[in-house]
Amino acid sequence: MNLPMVLRILGLMLMIFSLSMLPPIGVSFAFGDGHHQPFVYAFLVVVSAGLALWLPVRRVHRDLRLRDGFLVVALFWVCLGLAGATPLLISDVPELSFTDAVFEAVSGFTTTGATVIVGLDDLPKSILYYRQQIQWLGGMGIIVLAVALLPVLGIGGMSLYKAETPGPVKDEKLTPRIAHTAKALWLVYLTLTAACALAYYVAGMEAFDAIGHAFATLSTGGFSSYDASMAHFQSATIEMVAVFFMAAGGTSFALHFVMFRQRSARIYWRDPEFRAYVGTLAGLTLGVSAYLYLAGSYGSPLEALRYGSFQVVSLQTSTGFVTADFSSWVGALPPLLMLATFIGGCAGSTGGGIKVIRWLLVIKQGLAELRRLVHPSAEIPVKLAAKPVPVRVMNAVGGFFAMYLLLFGAMMLLLMVVGLDQVTAWSAIATTINNTGPGLGAVAVHFHDIPDAAKWVCALAMLIGRLELFTLIILFTPDFWRK
Repeated sequence: MNLPMVLRILGLMLMIFSLSMLPPIGVSFAFGDGHHQPFVYAFLVVVSAGLALWLPVRRVHRDLRLRDGFLVVALFWVCLGLAGATPLLISDVPELSFTDAVFEAVSGFTTTGATVIVGLDDLPKSILYYRQQIQWLGGMGIIVLAVALLPVLGIGGMSLYKAETPGPVKDEKLTPRIAHTAKALWLVYLTLTAACALAYYVAGMEAFDAIGHAFATLSTGGFSSYDASMAHFQSATIEMVAVFFMAAGGTSFALHFVMFRQRSARIYWRDPEFRAYVGTLAGLTLGVSAYLYLAGSYGSPLEALRYGSFQVVSLQTSTGFVTADFSSWVGALPPLLMLATFIGGCAGSTGGGIKVIRWLLVIKQGLAELRRLVHPSAEIPVKLAAKPVPVRVMNAVGGFFAMYLLLFGAMMLLLMVVGLDQVTAWSAIATTINNTGPGLGAVAVHFHDIPDAAKWVCALAMLIGRLELFTLIILFTPDFWRK
């Protein structure tokens, strides 16, 4: 293990991250909220911590192995939660405990969108902006941004990129050099965010809200400046803009990049995962909307479609915006929508969940097994886009599902041990490990009232979900630490 190199990179990344404290200072002065000091102090604390890690090993120059990359990613996301909590902990508005500040920061960076803050409408603009900003940085992965910057400092980033990028297949590069790949992804991310902010502004949002909610939409983060979330605006036009860009955030950014490069929308439909993704969203939207109308929850099919489509897209893409209290909807709808969070977005998107590609491969594997029962001697490979899927990938997908179910069950039981009821415990882990936000029961609106022990379990679930299980869990295996 190349520990000096790991510490050097962590120090550099913390110093880079400390710069994110500067925009909220500018927002504070621009709006005159008098709340710039927490960010000034937080900047000094974080940059000092980065310097303390970097200075003793600043002259170390060695190649970074994949194992080192996993350690950097895992440690940095833990450090990110602590560093990101600094201004929230220093600030007296809102007054947050250490546990609550870390929970809020981890929720933002992992794009979960679960909050412990009550009274968002009355918070200073600088705090509101900071919450939106951290989920935007976490959306594409602040480490992918570092991959684009670290080569300038003489540090290769391929191992970091493999450890950070979500999805079952991680070895594909969009450009010959990994730094160019990271820059290309960020350019697409920035372009779509700007387009979303402009669309929100044209649809009727004020500039501050348009930028903040664009950050939350493309990152599929779900933090809002208002306690009522998107319901605050009471605008069907704004909701349609949100649905479109939430769906875009849940789509592979590699597809977006190729589409921009080739200038052909056909790129999307050629991708089997995207077709399954759109089909799932459409099927759930029609089913939920019909259920709402037939149950009499809304007076017209169009109104049922408006609220049904928004909640379906928001929850499956793991964004977590809401325009209605879906937890009080009739019949099977609340658990159905929570189950949709397990599907998630496409691999390579900012969405959470298990990812559509894994579900697609598992379903194809199941159908292949049924055919093998009828034809025991036949060789029936699992194919995707008419190409056989390597056995190694299928084994990885099977292992992911097994580990996912094991961790989900264990953490749900932990929440029940600390006093949460079954519905709350189940939905709290579902919404945090899938990086979604809203749940059922006591966490339908916020996580403020659950015990601190439960908040730490949920924060761990957010990190596990954001790093797709293995990047974090691998650190607890003996083989990882053997030479």
